[in-house]
Amino acid sequence: MAQKTVVQTAGREQLGAFAPKFAELNDDVLFGEVWSRTDRLGLRDRSLVTITSLISQGITDTSLTYHLQSAKKTGITRTEIAEIITHIAFYAGWPKAWAAFNLAKGVWAEDVAGEDAKAAFQREMIFPIGEPNTLYAKFFTGNSYLSFVSREQIPFANVTFEPGCRNNWHIHHATSGGGQMLVGVAGCGWYQEEGKAAVEILPGTVIHIPANVKHWHGADADSWFAHLAFEIPGEDVSNEWLEPVTDEEYRTARRDWMTH
Repeated sequence: MAQKTVVQTAGREQLGAFAPKFAELNDDVLFGEVWSRTDRLGLRDRSLVTITSLISQGITDTSLTYHLQSAKKTGITRTEIAEIITHIAFYAGWPKAWAAFNLAKGVWAEDVAGEDAKAAFQREMIFPIGEPNTLYAKFFTGNSYLSFVSREQIPFANVTFEPGCRNNWHIHHATSGGGQMLVGVAGCGWYQEEGKAAVEILPGTVIHIPANVKHWHGADADSWFAHLAFEIPGEDVSNEWLEPVTDEEYRTARRDWMTH
């Protein structure tokens, strides 16, 4: 898997003319090299290390705000950051934690309802929601989460979709065998093959997806949704990601099912 390069331009934008070497080290070495070694330590963990270091030193200025925002982008939730800062408070100091909380409240201000809904959904199922599905985020409309249940024998994962989230049209190619199987875990979702009506997925619903068939799946607009995803062994297996499911395609699939 290719290593992702973190792009940073703040050094050159703010200090390029005054301290060009420092700007270069900040943008190209600290972020371009150290932060980019995601094959050794992921961005989420690097954000946690950085936030802890800054709060411990009492640095609660725009730099901490930036790293809190970065942490949020890696999937750290409102509930998690509150627990993280609470933990740091016992080691770094109570006043430092108060200052950090004041910044964090602003960064996560709009996430209260979403986090409450996500936490409630987690209580509906035995499998964990997992981490933000950042590796495949470009192939999804909306936010999804991934948790591998097993990596042995037949590897499979629990995939969770926020309301309205769906993956792009895609095809599981194979010359023999192959395809995918989905098992509904919690919430309500949809599966649709190209040229066919959408199928509702509820807890316990099993969807058998043949190889070489264009399709998509995702959550209902009014429900969180999770399914187990099993990749079926086969010959010359590959996955081809295609165009996003448009809002109109999504609305039509959902409306046709509701009115059939």
